[in-house]
Amino acid sequence: MELKDRVALITGGAQGIGKTIAEALAKEGAHVVLADVNLDGAEQSAESIKENGGSASGVKLDVANAEDVQTVFNSIAKDLKPLDILVNNAGITRDGLMMRMKEDDWDRVLAINLKGGFLCSQQAVKQMMKQKRGSIVNIASIVGVMGNFGQANYSASKAGLIGLTKTTAREVASRGITVNAVAPGFIDTEMTRVLEENVKQKLIEQIPLARLGLPEDIAHCVAFLVSKQASYITGQVINVNGGMLM
Repeated sequence: MELKDRVALITGGAQGIGKTIAEALAKEGAHVVLADVNLDGAEQSAESIKENGGSASGVKLDVANAEDVQTVFNSIAKDLKPLDILVNNAGITRDGLMMRMKEDDWDRVLAINLKGGFLCSQQAVKQMMKQKRGSIVNIASIVGVMGNFGQANYSASKAGLIGLTKTTAREVASRGITVNAVAPGFIDTEMTRVLEENVKQKLIEQIPLARLGLPEDIAHCVAFLVSKQASYITGQVINVNGGMLM
């Protein structure tokens, strides 16, 4: 129970990678707050964790809304305790060729994926600095490092998240707070399951380990980064991609 008595907030926690991260942290003893714009989904995932012996709650959160973020973080500090762990996982895609991309598609992806990470990190750091400890993990992406056809907005948002990670890590290290990023490759989630089988197979052919990643592969990495064993790791980008990018 590495994380006993710790409170962790996972954005985009209703499903997929976010839900799996919450499950992993709950197994280590943390009380996990699953935050999502889909409140029903967040609460259902929280109930599932509790049925398996964990401690969890669901909350509605629009990470791109500064007032909403502040309200949720203040409620956590008041109703539970100041935050110990933040996982910025919330993200969306609105793919299209850069030259034809609608401004609204650019703005919305950057608002959720990057601005959301900034707003949540800002509130988390305020609470963590008082405790002189804490861990933030930003879920970036392989495409934030290498780019990807048709994902100018998504790639830019994830590259920005990596920059945010490194700067925040430098600013808060003296207060005992670690800030790292995990950059998943192509993971078997709802986002990749909509791909046609031939497209999926071409992706797998580019991966030395010859398979898509699992949400658990990301969750295990996050669980390590927020543990005592990783207390001397900060400002890093951990690539979990099966060797697709080395």
